[in-house]
Amino acid sequence: MNSKTRTALTAGVLAVALGLGATAQAASAGAPKSVGGRSSDNITRVADFYGAYIDAVTDEDSGNLGTALRAHYLTDAFQKELKSWEEREHADGVLRAQNVPLAWKVTDNGTAHHTEFVVTLTWSSSTSTRLVVDVTRDSHKIYRIAEKPAAKK
Repeated sequence: MNSKTRTALTAGVLAVALGLGATAQAASAGAPKSVGGRSSDNITRVADFYGAYIDAVTDEDSGNLGTALRAHYLTDAFQKELKSWEEREHADGVLRAQNVPLAWKVTDNGTAHHTEFVVTLTWSSSTSTRLVVDVTRDSHKIYRIAEKPAAKK
């Protein structure tokens, strides 16, 4: 990864960390907001990815930061699968849409051998989409984004 890409990726992750505060509920209207996270925590990683990715797509960076974020947060195999899905569906595979949501929220829905999250993308005051995102426990990378949970084995 070159230094320009690394700088862009770092800036995107920092933007996410700051952006998470916008979704946190303060105890009182005037209280300062804060957000925290850990790089070893999968829910933090999924939230960081979606926040930075949505920022990158919104900012229309010609795909540079979005591509770097995919390379960092998604498994190689899933990146290839996503590309095929996007060619077939003519939409962004991470967002499962042709446009960009106004807001997002990540909820833990973990299971024994992998971690599963529900990502709720809000498109308007009355429209949202729920996606299921699966992350490996060892590499902490996203290996699946779908509309429904994986079938139980």
